[in-house]
Amino acid sequence: MKSTFYWIAVVLLISGCSTTSFKMLDANGVAIRNVADANYTEETQFEWKITKGDRIEIIVANQSSGEGDKQLNTLINTAGGTTTYQTRDGSEGYLIPTDGMVRLPLVGPVKLAGLTETQAVDKLTNEYRSYLKNPFASVKILNQKLFVLGEVRKPGVVQVTNGTMTLFEALAYSGDLTDDAERTNVRVIRGGLRNPQMREINLANLSEMKLTSLLLQPNDIIYVQPRDMKAFNVAFKEQMPFFDLITSMLSPFVSYTSIKNGKAVDVFLFK
Repeated sequence: MKSTFYWIAVVLLISGCSTTSFKMLDANGVAIRNVADANYTEETQFEWKITKGDRIEIIVANQSSGEGDKQLNTLINTAGGTTTYQTRDGSEGYLIPTDGMVRLPLVGPVKLAGLTETQAVDKLTNEYRSYLKNPFASVKILNQKLFVLGEVRKPGVVQVTNGTMTLFEALAYSGDLTDDAERTNVRVIRGGLRNPQMREINLANLSEMKLTSLLLQPNDIIYVQPRDMKAFNVAFKEQMPFFDLITSMLSPFVSYTSIKNGKAVDVFLFK
């Protein structure tokens, strides 16, 4: 009887386990494992271009000659003040609208979408040269971020402070991997929702890491898959009430082994 209940419990446990239900972002066999040298070089030189939805900090000042030292008379400064939108440094900045145009004092609308921070600085400097004798400009993208999901200790949004970030930096910001993390198949998803590209990285093999790229870009999604064993562990916890029920059903019985006709026989007695 005990063995019967045991096998029923095992069957229910196995039938309730599904490793696929604990994983997402299936690569369907099209994930990239190796990155060519030319593509890797391009990633090392990557600069984010301002796009719609970005918030940027703009500072424009006029450099005037003082007695002995140069002075900066600030015309625009979006770096401070009380705001309702909090970025990583507490600044709101300018929101880039769908047309990519930013409305600024004196010069009016200026299109900054599609430019890097350096290119935007050059453009603003030229625009304000018609109004200021010696203009100085500074542009900084405030809301660059990427997303870390799955088996990390602190999943969520990670702010990108230097334009790019390595995979190890992102995992460090997320509190490192959990014990249930699959270290041989970390996935990086990049690109639009209609045509995303997926990269798979094996963190357990240095030789394979040399053939890929650990450089991340803003809006990348890092997904750390769970090990297959996690599904069984979770299913076992979910089945614990059933095991408790089986135990309570068997508790009125006491078994002992007796010798009958020269054979050992299990005997169950009702308490």
